[in-house]
Amino acid sequence: MARIAVADGIRTIVATPHVKNDIPAPTLIAEKINVLTDLLKREGLPINILAGGDVASILPVEVVSLYTINRTNYVLLEFPHSHLPANAEQVIFEWQLAGLRPIITHPERNPSILKHPDSLERLVEAGALVQVTAGSLTGVFGVDVQACASYLISSRWVHILASDGHSSHYRLPQLSESMRVAAQLIGEKAALKLVQDNPAAVISGRELDV
Repeated sequence: MARIAVADGIRTIVATPHVKNDIPAPTLIAEKINVLTDLLKREGLPINILAGGDVASILPVEVVSLYTINRTNYVLLEFPHSHLPANAEQVIFEWQLAGLRPIITHPERNPSILKHPDSLERLVEAGALVQVTAGSLTGVFGVDVQACASYLISSRWVHILASDGHSSHYRLPQLSESMRVAAQLIGEKAALKLVQDNPAAVISGRELDV
């Protein structure tokens, strides 16, 4: 996966294991990243691995705060795959009250938002950032998800485009193709912000210009 990412021009990856039913200890994530980092150096692969987590919306904020991205206040927020819960805005409010900045992951694949894409706007207005999966834009998850992702990006409700890489043969750690699609929708400068400027602000803990 690292070789694929480097070939695609990626130089930083945030490792974001699911934090839901099985909750990996933050120390375990850090240990695994150290092992991987040493291996990448030995292989001569110029890629930096940072810690994070894809955190379920049902978890209490004291747990959520352990899985921020690179020890900043940014954290990935994953709603149930089956629907957008009625308390979605409340979750965003509570996370922000705890000093966190939630980033909603893959909303374009959520059935509730697929049916009513405009419902994402109120979550953005509530203070959430939005991350869309790269493969959604290129049709990996079907035409409906592709159309939804395109609509959300065209509506300027998306702040980050992420690979959501899972393996070396399916859902690859690549961004270039999806960035080209995004550039056709919102222009190259705005598309670059989704894969360069905004992610750089997140991993450094800087305020995002939205």
